[in-house]
This record gives sequence, C-alpha cells and structure tokens, in this order.
Amino acid sequence: MGDCHESGDTDWQAVFWDIGGVLLDVDSARDSHRRFAETLVETYDLSLPIDEALETWRSEVGRHFHEREGTEFRSSRVAYEQAVAAVVGESVPTDEWEPLFYRVQRETLRPNPGAVETVERLGETDLHVGVVSDIDTAEARLIFDTFGLADAFDSVTTSESVGWTKPDPAMFEAALAAADASPETALMVGDRYEHDIAGAADAGLATVAYGAENGPAVDYRVTDLREILDIVGVDR
Repeated sequence: MGDCHESGDTDWQAVFWDIGGVLLDVDSARDSHRRFAETLVETYDLSLPIDEALETWRSEVGRHFHEREGTEFRSSRVAYEQAVAAVVGESVPTDEWEPLFYRVQRETLRPNPGAVETVERLGETDLHVGVVSDIDTAEARLIFDTFGLADAFDSVTTSESVGWTKPDPAMFEAALAAADASPETALMVGDRYEHDIAGAADAGLATVAYGAENGPAVDYRVTDLREILDIVGVDR
C-alpha cells in the first residue's frame, strides 16, 4: 500500500466504493457480454457468428454512451435494449430479453478478490459504507445480490438516481449527504483516475486508487482491497 497521508490522522466516517473495476471484476463483465451474445444467437436462432453478434452488441452500447452530453446520465438499460434489437434484427420486448440478460449476469459476474470480505468487515464497524457508481440502480442491486451484498451498503448513489455521472460533483455531494459525512472524513475507492479519483478529490474527499493511473489526486494506492481496512484502522 502506498500513501501520501498518515492514515491514522483522520477520523474516518465513510468509505465509498465504485462498482465496475472495484467491486466488480471487469473481465467477468466482458465474459457476461459474450455469454449474452451467445444466448441471443441461440434463443433467436440467428445465422450470425458469435464474434459478430458480440461486436454488434458492443458497438451499439458504445454508440449510446458516446452520444451523451457531458456528464449527463444515460441509461444502460436503454443501451442494452437497443443493442439487443441490433443483434436480433428487430425490436425485442423487454420482458423477453431482460430475464435472459440478468440470468447471464448472475451466472457470470464475479467480485474482485477481497471485495466482499472487505465490505462485510467495514459493515461491522460504525463507518458508513456506500457506493458511488455510474450505473442504473436496478443493475447495481442485481450485482449486490449476486455477490451476497444485498444489505451491505448504507447508501447507494447511482448516476440514475442523481441524473449525472462522475466526475460531476453532484455525485459526490449526494453521497456525502446520504452519509451525513464531511468530505475530508470520507474515502472514495475507484479505478478510473479522471472519474473516480480526480472527481472525488475535487469534491474534497480522500481517494484510494485501485488500478487507477497515478496522479496528484491519488491519496492512497492499494493492490489488494483488504488494504482499505488498514487505511481506516480496522483490523482484518
């Protein structure tokens, strides 16, 4: 663990987690997209190679988010619905594709090593344990449920609930308000420098980089999520 602060100097009140890349292993998310593309090809008997179906899916989802203005929220559920239609070749009712998508996610998504046990250990303390993530709320809840963390978080701040995405300060302000915590007593754990780390630092929070690139906004760097317990002074 590398840091530029003495972790014992702060009376920490809150720890906020990003989802993708921190709680969630992003390789497992990529695996779930491939599995879902395979499921669409099989379910709708498409004469389409899996790789082509996957590329169509990724391209359509990417287009949806690239059209976003600044930090405004755009729903991943809408992106998925458009991507399903692009792969299948016609519009598919939500009550058809969504159960398939969620089933694949439950079977495929994995947490990063140490994530679940660290969240659970923090939950045994008086610290506020929250999430700040650019995600639809329902998808966040499904991930928590899949990882056995359905009731683990004191607050869940999603871009859907706020209307903006990180690094917009509204995301961090909403999380701090939910925790009733001052910025200097809160940690943000993230894997993207501009969105998670610099955004949180601009809002006054301390930052923990997990896979994020180096930069002046990084206060602590961990390679094992269990090191967060050391930062906040909680026994493992």
